[in-house]
Amino acid sequence: MSVLLQKPIFVGISQKELAEQLEARKKCQEKLPTWFNHNSIYYPNKLNIEQTSSEQTANYKAQQVDGKSLIDLTGGFGVDSYFFSSKMEQVLHCEINPKLSEIAQHNFDILGRKNIECFTGDGIEFLKNSNQQFDWVFVDPSRRNDKKGKVFLLEDCLPNLPENLSLIFEKSDRILVKASPIFDIAQGINELQFTQEVHVVAVNNEVKEVLFVLKKGFEGGIQIKTVNLIPDQEDQFNFLLGEESNCETNFGLPEDFLYEPNAAILKSGGFKSVAAFYKVNKLHPHSHLYTSTEKIDFPGRTFKIEQVLPYSKNSIKSLGLTKANITTRNFPMTVADIRKKFKIKDGGEHYLFFTKNIDDSLLIISSKKVLD
Repeated sequence: MSVLLQKPIFVGISQKELAEQLEARKKCQEKLPTWFNHNSIYYPNKLNIEQTSSEQTANYKAQQVDGKSLIDLTGGFGVDSYFFSSKMEQVLHCEINPKLSEIAQHNFDILGRKNIECFTGDGIEFLKNSNQQFDWVFVDPSRRNDKKGKVFLLEDCLPNLPENLSLIFEKSDRILVKASPIFDIAQGINELQFTQEVHVVAVNNEVKEVLFVLKKGFEGGIQIKTVNLIPDQEDQFNFLLGEESNCETNFGLPEDFLYEPNAAILKSGGFKSVAAFYKVNKLHPHSHLYTSTEKIDFPGRTFKIEQVLPYSKNSIKSLGLTKANITTRNFPMTVADIRKKFKIKDGGEHYLFFTKNIDDSLLIISSKKVLD
């Protein structure tokens, strides 16, 4: 029976509030196990839970900072502040929503984090009225609305980071900015100042965050750092943004092994850099698939190539497959279109890549995944 239909269980707590707490807590089971495993935690609405960092990404961010003090200008539920507090002596959590600020403070007390101070109010206004200096400023700007679809600017967010950068740099020499996984890296660099590093953070091959590390006065080459967080492992690949366009890329026909970079690398745009570093051939300038005769340890998925066929109905028929995992790269048809046209169901041990050769001819690469 639904909690909403039952008689009140706790004095002073409505069944609606209880149902909301149970629903929010359920969303934390995998995303926020530290909170989930404490019985006295109070939860905000489920939207706040959906928007907050996971423990994996929050812990990664905490590894990027050092020093004694950090201010989190957009504290929210407090997951990032909690993990920052494991690296910093003092963390100031700013949250403009009074109820959410109260919830965060309650939970910090429950979790025993005494070095986090909560300020209820606008983080930017706090900085304007404060003489305090911080080793780091962390900010996670939120979009004002979704009217612009997937394309948006930091100046369209709250707080307006480009507008307030000068103020923030008066209070700290280092700023860590969190942006959404769809945010354009080049646009962020263009809007911000003194970008030293850009981190593309994926969890289980799904990009979750794009981070910008700003250092006051920095003028050197921008380091792009990609990481794919998988159980008990971090797949990392780094390159200098300015060197990507000058990397020499070797192209070639499919050989014995096929490599698909992980989602963080694909998001970063380091297509030439990864080919040069791992000494693999690229199939096509726009396919972002790589090949070699000998198997290498590559940051992404590795496949053993079984057959390479020209794209045609007869080629599909010769494979004799009714079920396969399908990927398209630089191909004129979608996966859904291919499945529908050739009646191939999803799944199984076969992996079909529909792509292009260096001469723009259409290919089908039949392969099987190489397990680690």
